[in-house]
Amino acid sequence: MKADLDRLMEAQGLDAMLVVGSAIHNPPMAYFIGKAHVTNADLIKKRGQPPVLFCHPMERDEAARSGLQIKSLSDYDILALLKQTGGDMTQALALRYQQMLTDLELTSGCMALYGRGESGTVLDVFSHLQALMPDLEVVGDAKGEVLLAAMATKDEHEVARIRKMGEITIEVVGKVADLLTSQRVKDEVLVKSDGEPLTIGEVKRLIDLWLAERGAENPEGTIFAIGRDAGVPHSVGSDGDLLRLGQTIIFDIFPTEAGSGYFYDFTRTWCLGYVPDEVQALYDDVYAVYQQVMSELKVGGLGGEYHKRTCELFKARGHPVIDDDPKLTEGFVHGLGHGVGLYIHERPRVGAGATERDRLEPGAVVTIEPGLYYPERGMGCRLEDTVYVRPDGEIKVLVDYPYDLLLPVKA
Repeated sequence: MKADLDRLMEAQGLDAMLVVGSAIHNPPMAYFIGKAHVTNADLIKKRGQPPVLFCHPMERDEAARSGLQIKSLSDYDILALLKQTGGDMTQALALRYQQMLTDLELTSGCMALYGRGESGTVLDVFSHLQALMPDLEVVGDAKGEVLLAAMATKDEHEVARIRKMGEITIEVVGKVADLLTSQRVKDEVLVKSDGEPLTIGEVKRLIDLWLAERGAENPEGTIFAIGRDAGVPHSVGSDGDLLRLGQTIIFDIFPTEAGSGYFYDFTRTWCLGYVPDEVQALYDDVYAVYQQVMSELKVGGLGGEYHKRTCELFKARGHPVIDDDPKLTEGFVHGLGHGVGLYIHERPRVGAGATERDRLEPGAVVTIEPGLYYPERGMGCRLEDTVYVRPDGEIKVLVDYPYDLLLPVKA
């Protein structure tokens, strides 16, 4: 949580954090300033002190919504700095950062850089800044030991936002189910009222529309894949594919609050009209493993151990698993889950790459998503819920939805 930042910064020897860029689809900036619509800003947090947000005057009212101390970038004359550098914008920006940091009495120590920007420009600007301020070391946080570690547990306000996204997600999933079950069938294919087949692409466009109507968006896309595509975990589905009866559909939807905000992550597997025996057997294995793993989740449990347990359970049912073969393309081929927040994938990890720090601590929000994939047999199955480790130690699915495999259709 944010309350842990100073402790985490001290543990990693950081004196300050600098976050650059827009707050839109920029999780580090959104983490500090919330829903304020700021498109170009800098945020500096010194250890032991509240953050300071530097913004352009035209966005001062939006920046004020953050509740942070605000400083105007107009106080640092970029035109004069450009004149000083002979028109070199990267050097001028480096000089402006030098002035900003000096005003905050931050001229030495170690500062971590976060945020989003054009990589070449960022590299040039901070290379110049490092030369201008040799006593201030500018570093990255590639291992996520500070910001991602803080994000790994959420406060009640953050969880409420994730839960709201879950409610929107479930509402849209229900609308998709209603859409599919209301169509007629011709030659084992869903057809619309005009007699034309319903396609994957049409369904996905409606998903985007229904999310937008509810104040959400889909920056990472939606997985709505049928048949062989359902057998490759991150195949998003081919727009021209038809909705055929008796084939597995993997519906993995992970929308976020519009602009910049918290994600939700959810998957169901459906079969239209009827369920072939081999599909039912596959589903039964995934559902049984899902239920078993969910029953074993405990506060403080290691994410990596739950992944290993999932591999054990699937192996016992005769399926190959990724822990035995990292190049595996069928069976259980991915990790059990991951943290969810301002990033769709964040800590704690619940997979093979998890460490001792990836635990289900109170405040953690993670996915549990076992799946089995057999693309050459034209089928795949995944079940996924987002779960919350409550402060009282109870671990609960944030938003419930049925696990039905079969979606009945009109005759």
